[in-house]
Amino acid sequence: MADHEEKNPEQMTIAARRIIERLVQDGHEAYFVGGCVRDMVMRRTLVDIDIATSATPDRIMQLFARTVPVGVQFGVVLVLTGEYAFEVATFRSDGEYHDGRHPATVHFSSPEQDARRRDFTVNGLFYDPLTDRLVDFVGGQVDINKKIIRAIGDPHARFTEDKLRLLRALRFAARFDFAIEKNTWQALCEQAPHIHEVSAERVRDELIKMFTDRAPGRSLELLDASGLLEEVLPEVAALKGVEQPPEFHPEGDVFVHTHLMMQLLERPDCHLAFAALLHDVGKPSTMKVADRIRFSCHDVVGAKMAEKILRRLRFPNKDIDAIVQCVRNHMNVMHVMKMREGKLKRFIASETFETELELHRIDCATSHGMLDNYHFLKEKQQAFAHVVLKPKPFITGYDLIDRGLKPGPSFRDILEEALDLQLEGTFADRDAALRWLDEKLKENKK
Repeated sequence: MADHEEKNPEQMTIAARRIIERLVQDGHEAYFVGGCVRDMVMRRTLVDIDIATSATPDRIMQLFARTVPVGVQFGVVLVLTGEYAFEVATFRSDGEYHDGRHPATVHFSSPEQDARRRDFTVNGLFYDPLTDRLVDFVGGQVDINKKIIRAIGDPHARFTEDKLRLLRALRFAARFDFAIEKNTWQALCEQAPHIHEVSAERVRDELIKMFTDRAPGRSLELLDASGLLEEVLPEVAALKGVEQPPEFHPEGDVFVHTHLMMQLLERPDCHLAFAALLHDVGKPSTMKVADRIRFSCHDVVGAKMAEKILRRLRFPNKDIDAIVQCVRNHMNVMHVMKMREGKLKRFIASETFETELELHRIDCATSHGMLDNYHFLKEKQQAFAHVVLKPKPFITGYDLIDRGLKPGPSFRDILEEALDLQLEGTFADRDAALRWLDEKLKENKK
C-alpha cells in the first residue's frame, strides 16, 4: 500500500476488513496475509495490509468498483477504497523461476499451497479478521516466538527462486533482532555470489530499507558475515584491516569505525545513512605512513568513489548529489572556526548542512570524541537564525562573462569570494560589488 506513513492503521484495518467481508459474501475465502499478519502477532504498528483470496482476478475486478490490474499475470489486483489501496492476490502456487526473481508460470491454488511458496515462515501467516483466527501452515508463529528467520521448505530452493530473498532475510533479521536459522543461513551464504542476478535497482531498494531502519549497524554486520557485503558493496568491505592513527581513532580500523557510526544511527534518512556508510571509502587507496598514518585527500577520492557506487546502484541524481557532497565535505568541519564569516554562512546555508552536521557528530563520537566544532556550528546556526543566508548575489557569472572571463576554477573562486563579502556586509549594494569586481580584475592583470 502506498504512502503508508500517512495512513491511520485503525482506519486502514477497517477498510481492509470490508474487502474481506465482500469477498466472503461472494462465496470466497479471504485473509490478511504476509507481513501485516507477522506485525499483528508481534504487536507492531501496521504499515500496510495485503489480502489473499480464492477469488480470481477477473472476479475481484467485478466485485469492486475501483481496481487496477497491477499484476494480473501473477493474480494480483489493486483494490482502491477511499484513500487506501490494497493488493488483493489470488491464492497461487508458482512454476519454475528462470530469472532469479519471478516465476515463469503461476497456478491458482489453495491457502496452504500459497503459504508454502512464500519466502520465510514469519511472512507465511494468514489471518481471518471476521473470526479473529490465525491460520499457520508453516510454523511462522512458533518462529516469531523463537525470534528466528527461517526459509519455508528447502532454503536453497527459496533463494534459488528469488535471489532478492538473500537481502530480505538479512533485513528482517536486523529489523526484528532475530537470528537466522542454521540451514537458512548456510544456504544464504552459499548463494551470496548469485545476488548479481538481481537488478541494481532492487538491490538498492533493499539496501535503503536496511540502512534506514532501526538497526543499520546490525544490517552491516549481517551483510559482512554472509559475504553479501563483498558482492554488493566491495568498497565498504575493503575498509576491513585498514589501520588508523590511534591518537585520533582509538576504536580501531576503518571498518570498525564505520560500523560504530552505523550503530549510532536509528531510522536515519537515506542521505545520512549512505553518507555515514561511504564517508571513508577513499581511505584504503590514500593510506600512507609517514610521521603517522595519513589519508591525504581521502574525502575527495571518497566522493568520486561514492558517486561511482551510487550510480552503479542506480540511485536518483538528487540523492547522489547530496550524499556525494556530504562525503566530499566531511573533513571541512574541522576548519569552521577559522572560516571567514561569509564562507561560514554559505556552509550553514547548504542544503545538506543538517546531514553534514549529524555526520560530523557521529564521526567524532565514534573516534576521538571531540565535539568542539559541532557545538560551534550549533551556536552559529542559532546566531544566524534570522539572517538571510541565501541572498540574491550582487555579482553573477554574467557579470564575469561581460568582462571577458571564461567559466573555470578562477571564475568560481571570484563568485564565491564576492558572495562571501556580500554576506559579510562589505558591499552596500550591487554597484559597490561591481566596483570591487573591476578593481579585482585590474589587480589580477598586473
